[in-house]
Amino acid sequence: MENKSEVQPEVESTEATPRISRRAFAVTAAGVCGAVALWSLHRSPTGAVEANGSGGTPGVVTIIQFSADGKRTGKVSVPRVIKSDADWKHQLSPISYEVARHAGTERAYTGNSWDLHDRGLFRCICCDNALFDSATKFDSGTGWPSFWQPIAKENIIENSDSTLGMDRTAVSCRECDAHLGHVFDDGPRPTGLRYCMNSASMRFVKLG
Repeated sequence: MENKSEVQPEVESTEATPRISRRAFAVTAAGVCGAVALWSLHRSPTGAVEANGSGGTPGVVTIIQFSADGKRTGKVSVPRVIKSDADWKHQLSPISYEVARHAGTERAYTGNSWDLHDRGLFRCICCDNALFDSATKFDSGTGWPSFWQPIAKENIIENSDSTLGMDRTAVSCRECDAHLGHVFDDGPRPTGLRYCMNSASMRFVKLG
């Protein structure tokens, strides 16, 4: 720590000192302006997407498709589903809109599939992408539909979520970025995972 009582030697002023300071300031200012410009260019594509109400990146995504009878038909590349916020609000019910498009959470034991035991597939409420198979569903006792694995890892996205003061892993649909729920590491075998989903983000397709 600096001793404030110590007297510092006086430095003689010269003509060169102001010129060097002005030159250093100009170089520093130019560097800062350049960095800001690069940051703005980097940010602009994301800003454009958010303005469109998609919350994702436009382009093509690769998913695993499943037929109407639940059979895996193969890997395909499809356009990412992007719609305006107004379009999503028109398409979805109020609870599905809040959960899927704004990362909300339905109240426990209120969804239409938490206690569902029929055989079938759970598809995205927004784009119909296949997400979970009833064969991996289990009773977690939480009041939300829970699965020990997705129907295909390619069909979902997992991202860190630090909202609500907790470190969690959020799960969303790869095809349209709809928020589905969170995944935890307290599930049953064979994966030990619990994909805790919202009924409002999915539609159930019953299989014979």
